Amino acid sequence: MKIKVGLLFPGLSSLCIAAFTAGCTGVVIFDPKGPVGDAERFVITAAILLMMIVVVPVFVMGFWFAWRYRASNKNAAYAPKWDSSPVIDVVIWLVPLAIVTILASLTWKETFRLDPYKPIISARQPINVQAVSLDWKWLFIYPDHDIAVVNHLVFPAGVPLSFRITSETVMTSLFIPQLGSQMYGMTGMETRLNLLAREPGVYMGQNQQFSGRWFSNMSFEAEAAGAEEFTAWVQKVRSSPVTLDMARYEELIKPGAARQVTYFSSVEPGLFKRIIERYVPATDTAHSHRHGNHAPGGR
Repeated sequence: MKIKVGLLFPGLSSLCIAAFTAGCTGVVIFDPKGPVGDAERFVITAAILLMMIVVVPVFVMGFWFAWRYRASNKNAAYAPKWDSSPVIDVVIWLVPLAIVTILASLTWKETFRLDPYKPIISARQPINVQAVSLDWKWLFIYPDHDIAVVNHLVFPAGVPLSFRITSETVMTSLFIPQLGSQMYGMTGMETRLNLLAREPGVYMGQNQQFSGRWFSNMSFEAEAAGAEEFTAWVQKVRSSPVTLDMARYEELIKPGAARQVTYFSSVEPGLFKRIIERYVPATDTAHSHRHGNHAPGGR
């Protein structure tokens, strides 16, 4: 069976484009719901388009050369004796140089603009959340509301969300793709992340860092609610008969502990700081207190 090469490239191109666009419906990072996610989508899209300047011509020329210089085409010019082409040299050097320069400039600018530690400017006060990664679940402490929740993050839409993140186990990564940046959580340390959901909705949150046997199940729902719905949810959590102190925390961190959503109506004062200091050498902690500072990342 003979295949017309002239029809092969358009057919393959159409198939690839159809497959890519069909798959994009499941790529939530291209459906952002906040300003950080919007900016990151722009950077990713710009990088892809810039790289296509090189990739697309390579594929086009690959198929075109095969068609143009096929054995049956006796009219194609054959000129094997040539040393160099100034035009080709200029193209293969200047085009990649321009692409790299633009990408470097864009990356430099956006890296500083999207610094995850930088608070999001808003007329509304941020919701503070202390996130602790466990095996294999997430603990969210709301210090301003004196409540805590396992595997369910709720916050008002349109209000900045300020995370302080640490880990009780190995290094993990907190990521809500539709809202933006991911941030690592490390034992004995604190990292920070600032996000904002532009509109109400339920978004997927997950751990992107391999952290053991069940890390793939280490996900949670991040629910951006209206102001009244958030207030009602806080009252619902406060009605829970369970409180969170260090003794209950010790039970919670066991790998075999259940991963279902759990509410804690109150939290032992300074618990997040104590979680971090569990893995900070005593000499470092004493030195920090003498100088009026907290332990690394402590609050």
